[in-house]
Amino acid sequence: MGSSLVSLLVLAGIAIFLVLRLRNILGTRDGFEQPRVDPIAETQTPKRQFEVIEGGVDHDIIDNVPEGSRAANNLLVLKRNEPDFTVTEFLTGASAAYEMILMAFENGDLSAVSDFISDDVEEAFQSVIDNRKEAGLTVEAQFIGLHESQIIDVDLDEAAREEEIKLRFVSEVTSVARDAAGEIVEGDPNKVKRQKDIWTFAREMGSNDPNWQLVATGA
Repeated sequence: MGSSLVSLLVLAGIAIFLVLRLRNILGTRDGFEQPRVDPIAETQTPKRQFEVIEGGVDHDIIDNVPEGSRAANNLLVLKRNEPDFTVTEFLTGASAAYEMILMAFENGDLSAVSDFISDDVEEAFQSVIDNRKEAGLTVEAQFIGLHESQIIDVDLDEAAREEEIKLRFVSEVTSVARDAAGEIVEGDPNKVKRQKDIWTFAREMGSNDPNWQLVATGA
């Protein structure tokens, strides 16, 4: 077997692995490392609540959200109820989903990401895309990189059987809008701009479907 064929088989195997991870954890792909959040000293609740079975604190939680915060406490409950869930993998997947969904929106085609967005969000995004088309505008965008992805809140709604995680994303993109004649009406293809978004992902508690959906957006 030639070396070129072996290389193709290896690349194919990697591609299949990434696609599976993408669907299981919000479209996970290798990307930028998540920022480390310095734990905030807890004054009332003992640190023992974050102990794991093997002993010690659960750094998967306190390395990503302030210790003792509402987000940390709810993540602890979430992890106890769903042992397969990890904060680190969720952040990696959410970051990849953010890039995919953002670029799908900018490029005017949501078909590839419809499974990862709720009906309400898809309707809002599609409305903007349709308005662009009616105005004869096309958008050319490129995702340069993710500067920050951070959990800012976690909500567990027992009554609705829903768990929500709100994140803050800071990314760098280039974007330009052109009219029907191809003239630039907004943006600069050579200028990198920083974009800030607050997105909320949700999933049904105890669901066999591991996918999270984007259910709300903000800035």
